[in-house]
Amino acid sequence: MKLTDLVMQSFRIAKVFQDNADKIDSFDFSHSGETVISSNNNDTITVYDCQEGKPKRMLYSKKYGVDLIRYTRSGSTVVYSCNKIDNTIRYLSLPENKFIRYFPGHSKRVVSLSVSPVDDTFISGSVDKTIRLWDLRSPNCQGLMHLHEKPVCSFDPEGLIFAAGINSEVVKLYDIRSFDKGPFSTFRMQTEKTCDWTDLKFSKDGKFILLSTNGNFTYLMDAFNGLVTHLFSGYKNSQGLALEACFTPDSQFVMTGSEDGKIHVWNLDTGVKVAVLYGKYTTPITYVQFNPKLMTFASACCNMALALWLPIADD
Repeated sequence: MKLTDLVMQSFRIAKVFQDNADKIDSFDFSHSGETVISSNNNDTITVYDCQEGKPKRMLYSKKYGVDLIRYTRSGSTVVYSCNKIDNTIRYLSLPENKFIRYFPGHSKRVVSLSVSPVDDTFISGSVDKTIRLWDLRSPNCQGLMHLHEKPVCSFDPEGLIFAAGINSEVVKLYDIRSFDKGPFSTFRMQTEKTCDWTDLKFSKDGKFILLSTNGNFTYLMDAFNGLVTHLFSGYKNSQGLALEACFTPDSQFVMTGSEDGKIHVWNLDTGVKVAVLYGKYTTPITYVQFNPKLMTFASACCNMALALWLPIADD
């Protein structure tokens, strides 16, 4: 099935998981799309089976806590940032429930975590105003960037470039092979700063950068010239929540949650809002992410629930 305006309008909640005892801090789909993993505020990690629509496993990180979590390319391992004891990033084998490696270095909370889609590299950005480059095979930091403010960062879909959003004003693009030489492109936002950037993502085709904010709008930036092509708005966020927006895998639509429990969808080509999806709850939907392989997406809201959505054909 191809995603169209009508298909996006037809999505409804197919399954709600309410097995979490606390709110969901982040979640991520495996590259195969078969599972989604969530980090929860009660120091647990939950793996869900997307095809069978049921929880698959729960793991515990009581000693270290768990904040941001990302699958590696293998789908059987994850990296996650910790919010207890220290700010070390941990590399976990899911089948064995055993740590493979620790990545120490950040002195404050990690607020951005991105795994390369092509190799064993990942990057992390922190409130300590640094971006660190890592290799899963080594505990030692492979590269370190000192910045003036906390960053948001992400790899492009080819794993050759990463972008750093700095001070919610500037986006800098770096070649992963020579990032120590500085950015090869710098884009300064031409609008007045009224809120903070909370997340940065590339579209799957690499043409656009999506900047989520803690305000009531989301920026779409051209990845080649830095121009803001669309400003997506009309959703509610009076509480200053970090609402994480996402692209669909075909790079045709942008989605974000809202503090009233709705999901807003825009057509990327036209910038027109094509759907407002109503969930089961009226609590804020803080995270939305589309499955990379299957025709489903997931959302997480502040009432501890994770939902899977499917397109429903009209009777």
